Order: sequence, then C-alpha cells, then structure tokens
Amino acid sequence: MSATATVFPLHGPFLRGGAPPRVALVGRAGVGKSRIFRAAASVAVQHERLAGIGPAYEECLVEIGLERISLVDLPAVDSLHDLSDESAIILKYLLWGDHWPAIARHEARLPQAPFAAPDVLLLVMDATALARDLELALEMAALGRPLVIALNRMDEARAKRLFINVRLLSEKLGAAVVPTVAHMGLGLADLFTAVARAARDKRAPTPQPPSPYLAQALAPIAEIARRPEIANAFAMPATFLAEQFAENDAYFFQELNAHFPAAASELRERRTAAAAFLPRPLAEEIHADRHHRAALLFEAVTRPGRGERIPTWQRLLDEMFLHPRWGFFGSLTVFAWVLFFVFEVAKWIDAATVAPLISMLEPWRPTNLSGVLARAVVDGLVGLLGIAIPYMLPLVMLLVFLEESGIMHRVAFVVDRGFHRLGLHGGVALPFLMGLGCNVPALAATAATSQGRDRVIASLLITFLPCSARSAILLALGGKYLGGVGVFLLFLLAPVVLSVVGKLLKHRYPETTPGMILEIPPYGLPSVQTLLRNTWERSRDIVTIVLPLLVVGSVVLALLAHFGLERGINALLSPITSGWLGLPSALGVPLLFGVLRKELSLLMIFQALGTQELADVLSPAEIAVFLAFLTFYMPCVSTLAMLLKLLGRREALFAALLSLAVALVVAMLVRLCLALAAVIW
Repeated sequence: MSATATVFPLHGPFLRGGAPPRVALVGRAGVGKSRIFRAAASVAVQHERLAGIGPAYEECLVEIGLERISLVDLPAVDSLHDLSDESAIILKYLLWGDHWPAIARHEARLPQAPFAAPDVLLLVMDATALARDLELALEMAALGRPLVIALNRMDEARAKRLFINVRLLSEKLGAAVVPTVAHMGLGLADLFTAVARAARDKRAPTPQPPSPYLAQALAPIAEIARRPEIANAFAMPATFLAEQFAENDAYFFQELNAHFPAAASELRERRTAAAAFLPRPLAEEIHADRHHRAALLFEAVTRPGRGERIPTWQRLLDEMFLHPRWGFFGSLTVFAWVLFFVFEVAKWIDAATVAPLISMLEPWRPTNLSGVLARAVVDGLVGLLGIAIPYMLPLVMLLVFLEESGIMHRVAFVVDRGFHRLGLHGGVALPFLMGLGCNVPALAATAATSQGRDRVIASLLITFLPCSARSAILLALGGKYLGGVGVFLLFLLAPVVLSVVGKLLKHRYPETTPGMILEIPPYGLPSVQTLLRNTWERSRDIVTIVLPLLVVGSVVLALLAHFGLERGINALLSPITSGWLGLPSALGVPLLFGVLRKELSLLMIFQALGTQELADVLSPAEIAVFLAFLTFYMPCVSTLAMLLKLLGRREALFAALLSLAVALVVAMLVRLCLALAAVIW
C-alpha cells in the first residue's frame, strides 16, 4: 500500500533569479512609511540620492517566504501635482526610473546611479487621516502601476471610533488594501504577501476618472496627451499626462512647449475653452473634483462607532510586548522569566533528579580497566540526563509555549533592531534565549529559525552565551570569592564579547542577508499535545548526536586518568595555564575535562589543587581569570556535536578555535586589568 503524498500549491513564477521586482514605499511624511521599511529591512541598507539632490532613499532586499523583492523607501511626497523640484524628482523616478525619456535627457541633474522604475507601488496611508491620503491614492492609481495600500495606524483609528470597511475600499480602488499597525508589526506579513502577489500578477488598479462633467471638459486636452508622438516622448499613462497638462503643471508644459511648440499653443487654447464652461479656474476645478471624489470614497468606506473591537486583554498584551517605547520592557520580562526558570526551577529539578544519582555513583571508584570503562559509560549517560532532565526538556517546553502562544514572535519583533547590530534578525531571539539554559537546544533551534549566513553567525555566537552550567560555576565560585560585583562584571563580559565577535563575524561573512518579515500571529493557548510534540521534535537530536559523543568523550578522558597521564597533560597545557593565564599548571586537566561538561571543571579543580578552600592557593585575581577563561573557551562536546551537524566540519572547527582564541584574549585582558588595578590601588 503506497503512502499518500500531501501536495502544497505554490504560486508562480517565483520572484527569484535575475533582478528582483522593485517595490517603492511612497506616502506622506509621518504615515509610518519608514517604520514599515525598518521592520522589513535587512542588516545592509543601501543609501542613494535621487539624481544627486533631495533626501536620500534607502533600499534593501527582503525575503517573503520563498520569494524576494527589492524594497525602496522613497522620500515623503504629499501630491503628484504642482511639485517642488525635489518632489518632481520622485515623480520622475516613479514614472521612468533611471531611463528618462527624450523630453528629460537635456536636464542638468540626471540619474547618477542605476535605479529601475518600481514594479509595484506600496502606498502607506494614515487611517486616522484617510480622507487626505485618499487623494494621493487616486493620483497613484493614475500612474498605471500595480498598487498595494498599507492602511496604517488602525489601532489609533479604532481608538477614535473610526471603523473602515477595508474590503469595500479595496474593491473601489481595485488594489489590495491591508490594515497595519506598523510600530507593532501587526499586519506586515499580510501586507508583503499582497505585495508579492501584485508583483506576480502585474495588475494595475482600477482607473479613477474625473467626474463626468469634468471629463467632458477635459476631453480635448486628453486628445493631445494621447497623440502618439507626444505619448512616446513623455512615456507615461495618457490619463496622468492629460491631468498634468490640464493643471498647467510648469514642468510638463515647459517640456511640451520646448519639444512640441505647436501642441503647446493648441493646449493653451483648449485650456481656455475648457475653463469657460467651469465655475472655477481649471486647475482649481480639477483639484476640487479630486478632493470631492476622495471625500465620497471616504464616506462610503467609513462608519463611526461600528466595527470589530479588539478584546481589552489582547490590546493590553500588545501594548506590553509591541509598543515602540515600552515594548522592550515586556521583552525584558520574558527574558527575566526564562532566567528565573534556568537558575531556580531548573536548579531545583537538577537537585531533585540528577544530583542524587551523581551522589549515589560517587562511592563507585573502580580501579580495574573494565570498571573504569563501565564507569565512563555511566558518566556519559548521566551527563546526558544532566543536560536533558533539568535544563533541556523543561526549557524547550517553556520556549515552545512562548512561541506557540505568539509571545516569542512579539519579542523577536521588538529586539530585531538590536540583533541587526550583530548582523542578524530578531528571529534568532528564541535560540539565544534557549542558549541561556543549554547551548545544545539553542543550536537545534537555529535550524528552524534561520538559514545560510544567519544560521552560521547565530550558531557561532550562541557558543559564547553563558549556559546554565557556566552560570552555575560563575555563581558558585564567583559568588564565594569575588562577591556580587565581581560576578556581575563577569556576566557583563558576555554581551560585550557577543557584540565584538558579532561585528568581527560580519567581516568574515560579508554577504548581506535579505530582510525578513517577522509575522505577528494571534495569541493562542497551545494544547498539551502540541507542547509535547514540538518539544520532542526539537530535542530528539540530542539522543542520536550528543549521547554517542558524550560516552566516547567520557571514555577517552577516563582512560587518560586511569593510565596516569595527568602530569603529561598538565605539562602540555602549561603554556596556556601557567604561561598565558598565570594559573597553576595543575588546572590543565580540570580545564580539559570541561570539554565534556563544564561542571566537571568545577568538581575537579578541588582535587587538582588538593583543597576545598581555593582562597588558600588562588588569589581573587587568579580566580577571576580562571572563570573568565572557563566561560568562553571550547564549547562542550555536545555543543560541538550540534555545530558539526548544523555547519559541517570546517565551521565547527572554526567555532572551536574561535572560542579558544576569544577565551585567551578575554582572560588576558582580565588579568592585565586586575594587575593594573592592583598597581593603582
């Protein structure tokens, strides 16, 4: 009996290969246009000036699922009529890109950089000032290019009891209209899905002609704009050109007069004739008609005091997690919750489960080879349990809950700009949070949340996070011998190292990563079945990958100890321990065993130094150097196993060497700073 395959329909053709379609963000100042761009922007944004003047535009690649676009944030523009010189440049780029027609090639300021005309116009409108922005929408529709409208600030519109029939507005304009709250990231995934669809379909919006009485008066002027020689020279939709001629736009009339003087003279006569039948000057009448049509459209699609209301709890949670000012504190709350779980709940689970097992095995100290091998295998299994039971499984389940409930996506949106400084996107916030408990599930999570360059950099940086084992050592030794300030300063090294190494890795991996649209899903309460299934999906690799290496590593280290090779190992490592770090050479073996599990270094340091009171043999400065080195050097064998699977041999080896180099540099800097402080004070 053959299995039935599940088929997922894919829209085509895909927007990949060759030049991606260019999407121009347009709109008035203050409508949220730049917020939408920053929410989607990659870590590498190109800045250019239009024809060398005016404000700069920004551009970057953005991935939308399997598709890709080039997103351009143009300077703000209020109208496409009666433009200033700087705003006229924007209109020229919307019409022609960098391929200006014959009537514009004589100008002093020509395009200075390649800039193809946009394939899609993404107009951002303010839902609280919809009537005004609808005039600009009518003008944009006349350009004849695919149009998508972001109806932004919908939360403020609801607060003002203004409810908009989005579907009816979309039908009347003949363009996709997507409600958004840009500063919270709400609706942006749907918005860019509509943009990708518009780029594929290449369907222009519904024509929005003037009122019948005005269209009749403008018909003779429109006939001039449709003449083949004039239409070819201006290379723009005849309807839009006719409006510019009718409004006596200085730029377009000047070019018509320069290239077609007879047609310009005829245009003057027809403008005079049209104005004779209208109650106001022609330009004022055209503007009044556009304003009137926008007002009618506004009245048709809006209703005061009606519409769907967002539940109060949902609104409060969004304010807590997504607000641009204090949403960061909501993210800090989530971080604090996870840290509490790692350092309190997981520690309690460890004390109740694995710790008794370790204590039970403590008296078993075999001396014969078979017993040593058996103990080594058991130690490897216990090491796996010590990772999985107290830290990995509960922590993964907690973070799966945060993700399935929609909270984690909101945290990722808020911290996205911070991760951009590391060359990453906010989507890696989940793996970084997991790394505070254990680097192994954190690395496994990067496979689901990132790819390519982002996956490599995120995986390398995760190895520098102070996992629960490293944190336990810092708290145990640092708290006893260095005090609270010392422990705080050692923990402070982690974000500093992450920032510096992240910037260095951006040079090693210079290729840019396209922007990503972080979807903000609705809140939900995941079922127990979903929690268990997803927890197992993200944790099962530890059994097949980490367990064999833990057992093998434990056996190798046990054999070294059994055959009395400690002195040789300490001698080999003495250039690092005694020479570079200024520590007793006897600490070489404890550091080596830390590759198996970091806690082993803490347990073996007392045996290596022959005392339970480290203050008798180590100064506070030496303890600080030891802890700084142990925090960053060589990921444990289980972490290396995950790096090998995710990144391959070359990058896994680079990760090991990078962590060793960083640990040596940081430890030396700590040593020098403490020595300098001792001299000064």
